[in-house]
Amino acid sequence: MLKVDKNHPSTDWIEQIRELYPCEAEIDRVLTSKLVRRGGPAYAPIQLDDVITGTELLLRNRIGGDIKLLRPRWLSGGASKLQMAFDLDWVQPDVGRTCTPMVLRMEPSESIVETSRLREFQAIQAMQGVVPIPPAYWIDATAEYLPYPAIVYGFASGVSKPSNSHSAVTGLGTFIPSALRQPLGHQFVDHLARIHTYDWRTADLSAFEAPKAGTHAVELHLNHWERVWEEDANEDVPLMRLAMAWMRDNMPAVDHISFIHGDYRVGNFLFTEEDIRISAWLDWEMAYLGDRHEDLAWAAKSIFGHYDETGSTFLVGGFMPADEFFAAYEKASGLSVNPQTLKFYEVFNNYRAVAISLASGYRAARNGKTHQDVLLAWLSGISYPNLEELRVQLEELV
Repeated sequence: MLKVDKNHPSTDWIEQIRELYPCEAEIDRVLTSKLVRRGGPAYAPIQLDDVITGTELLLRNRIGGDIKLLRPRWLSGGASKLQMAFDLDWVQPDVGRTCTPMVLRMEPSESIVETSRLREFQAIQAMQGVVPIPPAYWIDATAEYLPYPAIVYGFASGVSKPSNSHSAVTGLGTFIPSALRQPLGHQFVDHLARIHTYDWRTADLSAFEAPKAGTHAVELHLNHWERVWEEDANEDVPLMRLAMAWMRDNMPAVDHISFIHGDYRVGNFLFTEEDIRISAWLDWEMAYLGDRHEDLAWAAKSIFGHYDETGSTFLVGGFMPADEFFAAYEKASGLSVNPQTLKFYEVFNNYRAVAISLASGYRAARNGKTHQDVLLAWLSGISYPNLEELRVQLEELV
């Protein structure tokens, strides 16, 4: 690899890294665009009025007619995207004049995870009727109307953590009270089984590449995340190179190509507390076609669960012990859980977590490219427990 100033990457280096790590076409486009933009100006606060104006232009282009954006306001939450909530006064097809709560989800100039709004939009549309999910209405995939690419989707009601939870970042350190574990845990498993058994060939997933049989899906995924690490890491970490070498040598064949959420965990769903029902699954930006074991290993990761009241039994997601979780999944999906494949994705998920927090999160914050620089700097600390977990895993496996 050539020496490079990653804060101002040259055209030659960008082309070299594209050649070294061939990815799906849309992922390649997004990552390349990130590198081309990187040497440009830092993130400048976007005025709400500018986002309102851009959204109005987008909607008038898509639907025309008499529309009004009511109660526009910034929406907090999320470590990667800008979000504006509003109510749309419009004439909805087959409904008539109505007022619909909506959310605009837009990229900053650089993110802790650089992803495609087109893939996210297609993923949300594909999952309509499969699991609870907000409707995706319109997309500005190339920032024709807004400062950055964006999606307009329906506003979902519910909470991402119990009202009495003290965790600051949803999904990290969230304690699930015993009364919520069985009803939420049952839905958590059932929805994952529905996603993985969904016939994705029936959907418009033109921004996704359908992998060939065997290890093709795994290789594409490793290329994607090794490229992210090489593009964004501030210094070499030999453990990351060892992990990638081990994964390249131990790629499991995928026996069933599934639609993968990519960030399936506590904190990425909303639920209504009055009836304990999951009302919406969020954050589909890392969805892809691949091996179900990645979602399973990610959901069971230690940072997304906690121990029971006795302190002796770890609960996946705060819901149930791991053996119960995997058994329930097998029953709901009809798909098996291979312990060796699960170990592979446990290694992969730690590699990906470090790439996100220690490389991309650092780089975006260091260059002042995001509105979430303080949070991203804080999240970089998560990389060190992940590296230690990765070290222990490799000592057991190598």
